[in-house]
Amino acid sequence: MSYGKFITFEGGEGCGKTTQITLLAERMRKAGLAVETLRSPGGTPVAEKLRSILKEPVEKDPLYPETELLLFAACHVQLIRNRIRPLLEKGIWVLCDRFFDSTMVYQGYARGLDLDSVSRVNNFAGCGFEPDLTLLLDLPVETGLQRSTGRGGSATDRFDSETSSFHEKVRNGFLTLAGQFPERFRVISAEGSKEETSILTARAINDEYGLGIL
Repeated sequence: MSYGKFITFEGGEGCGKTTQITLLAERMRKAGLAVETLRSPGGTPVAEKLRSILKEPVEKDPLYPETELLLFAACHVQLIRNRIRPLLEKGIWVLCDRFFDSTMVYQGYARGLDLDSVSRVNNFAGCGFEPDLTLLLDLPVETGLQRSTGRGGSATDRFDSETSSFHEKVRNGFLTLAGQFPERFRVISAEGSKEETSILTARAINDEYGLGIL
């Protein structure tokens, strides 16, 4: 059985990653492919517990950027070893909502941690493992935050509740990474409807792998 492909979806708040992963997985399954969807942080029992720590504010005990970085790294270790690699070895395609690039952007570009340090922690957690392809869903920050609020994002989520300037740093960070790694990144406009974005996403996969899913 051939080795599966690992495809990640990245982008700021409200860009529609979860929706687009679901729609792409449906297209791929209809084409006869074995597909599994995951999210980071999360995806395993331990990583889901760490996710709740990362996402939910705790009164009088804020998380420092360094703490966030290490907790995300722990999530990635669990996800890679327990889910991603075993699935890929079975020939299953894995679509993941966020991965190492989000750590680089949120804790590095947006929080201000040293980028080389973040990169080293990412490499340590993944032993050099990285996605085969990364789809960056891009849209203006204001639009993304409006969509996030509409789907239930609120001050109870530590990242949803950040300032607009923080989210601008996130968007610029992702675009910087896309420019640095053009062989892996595909930037997709998420400003249109979910159906329009779904077509662009499927087209990017078709162009890369010739799956015939459109």
